[in-house]
Amino acid sequence: MSLKAQLLSDIKVAMKARESKKLEVLRFVNAEIKNKEIEVRPEEISDDDVMQVFKKYLKQRNEAADQFAKAGREDLVEKEKYEAAIVASYLPEMMTEEQLKPIVDEAVKETGASSMKDMGKVMKIVLEKAGATADGKMVSSLVKSALG
Repeated sequence: MSLKAQLLSDIKVAMKARESKKLEVLRFVNAEIKNKEIEVRPEEISDDDVMQVFKKYLKQRNEAADQFAKAGREDLVEKEKYEAAIVASYLPEMMTEEQLKPIVDEAVKETGASSMKDMGKVMKIVLEKAGATADGKMVSSLVKSALG
């Protein structure tokens, strides 16, 4: 079952179960997916595109939770973390630092990178190999440490 089909199925389940908070999150993500479909027309939206929408929404929720925590708004932090947990359930398990380090080292050797100027080349290769299971921030910090 595709990610989009799973989302639509879960929206129906949430509606029947009267889970209004979960339904609100799922509907918002579905709206973002529809916007992405319009953006990629005339082609069909791929699971990778849907995955990017989920990752973007998760990142927004995490950043919002951080900002609310700095402002001392614990009520909103809980709301953002709840939404992030729902979205995270659709994403594959993220790779750990130990799993990413060999991929970064291999990419550095493959590109012959020696300075921070080559960071973009290395990042591109690492993200291609790791796919959707790599956290961009973690990859960036690992590449910086490998090149710096």
